[in-house]
Amino acid sequence: MGNAADRRWFWGLAGGLVVADLATKLIAEAQLSRRMPLPVIGEWIQLRLVYNQGAAFGIHVGEHSRWVFLVLALIALAVLASMVRTARPGDRFRLFALALVCGGATGNLIDRLRSPMGVVDFVDVGVGAWRWPTFNVADSAITVGAIALAVSLWLEGRAEQRPREAPAAEP
Repeated sequence: MGNAADRRWFWGLAGGLVVADLATKLIAEAQLSRRMPLPVIGEWIQLRLVYNQGAAFGIHVGEHSRWVFLVLALIALAVLASMVRTARPGDRFRLFALALVCGGATGNLIDRLRSPMGVVDFVDVGVGAWRWPTFNVADSAITVGAIALAVSLWLEGRAEQRPREAPAAEP
């Protein structure tokens, strides 16, 4: 990451996301433990308190899931930190993507550390019995950030490919 403005932008976005994620989880725990589900848009979008001890989509690896996914999150954050350090100066799209993934991963990591019950999920989307797995702000940020990062890497690959594909100039 090149300049101080890029660093401030990245850390502001990632830090703000962690704060928003933690705040919404604390509110969800306080409010939804008394009333569930809480309809937002009919049955399509509801708020429902769920503790996920596994990973995305409720993936579990046994009784030690909490610790396995905690270690995996730390490894992922180390890899992401390397990507942040090597981002080109001024590449705000790449930094945006990395800030979302880092902030989301940190938010869920904090949950794994603060409670043996698991990560707090509370957004429930679907119709009738057809429901998407319950998620939270961090999960949304990780998903959007991962898609944006994939697009950023794809665009970078295409840009590097263009000079090699250009036809040779005739003398």
